[in-house]
Amino acid sequence: MKNLIKVGMADYKVGKNPDSLITYGLGSCVGIAMIDDRSRIGGLAHIMLPSSRDMSVTTNIAKFADTCLEAMINELIAMGAKKNYFTAKIAGGAQMFSFTTNSDVMKIGAKNVVSVKEILAKYGIKIIAEDTGGNFGRTVEFDLETGEFKIKTIKKGHSVI
Repeated sequence: MKNLIKVGMADYKVGKNPDSLITYGLGSCVGIAMIDDRSRIGGLAHIMLPSSRDMSVTTNIAKFADTCLEAMINELIAMGAKKNYFTAKIAGGAQMFSFTTNSDVMKIGAKNVVSVKEILAKYGIKIIAEDTGGNFGRTVEFDLETGEFKIKTIKKGHSVI
């Protein structure tokens, strides 16, 4: 029986076939779906910020791309997944509001996407699909049985990557 696992903001969860994982309200945040394609063990993260390095309070490791992805990878391996079979799909990283200034400080969505890509590359995990950027929010569901990453938006409709 399929189990739908809810992933909150600044959170991650793991599961195995036939589970599905869902997270709501990705704006500038990024959703990272990762799976061992052979064992069908996978996870979904909903990160808010690119890095914990410049933060004085980092008690929630799932809030940051660097600490969240490391923790999720380690948990997937502990469940029996093999890192050399991991692939990833990502969504989110939108610029939800327009600003009169062109400051990079306000481009958190783009920074999140860059950080996630760099961290996955560091671990040798290939991104096989993405739906990032834009100015609209997303809800994503990751089906560990099929590997489908279902993306729902108000402005762009529904898609599967």
